[in-house]
Amino acid sequence: MLKYAIIFAIISLIAGALGFTGIAAGTAGIAKILFFIFLVIAVVFVVLAVLGIGAARKALK
Repeated sequence: MLKYAIIFAIISLIAGALGFTGIAAGTAGIAKILFFIFLVIAVVFVVLAVLGIGAARKALK
């Protein structure tokens, strides 16, 4: 997911530099959404790892 956010951010920068402001704004919005989804998922996985829920708990048993 982070990979796609970075790709959309790069496309947005290139489109903005070339003067395609509509495309730049659209891809920047998509990049923001994907980045925040990535952050939420990453935080959830970190919390689950700290609590010992999931694969880490099964491995310890």
